Amino acid sequence: MLVLSRHRDESIMIGDNVMITIVDIRGDKVRLGIEAPQDIPVHRQEVYEAIKRENQKAARVNPSEITDIGK
Repeated sequence: MLVLSRHRDESIMIGDNVMITIVDIRGDKVRLGIEAPQDIPVHRQEVYEAIKRENQKAARVNPSEITDIGK
């Protein structure tokens, strides 16, 4: 893991097209601004993990269990 120190209004670049900016620092919370192309999904980790779980669950559904879709 790369650990960087940044002050408010400073940024880091990931590759050529993702920029993360420190927007605000209040106590033990840091607000980040993330600029990325629309084709790169950006989620909080807990949201990403929930999406991943739901996708895995959906992939296990047997097509015979699905009825009346599109009627």
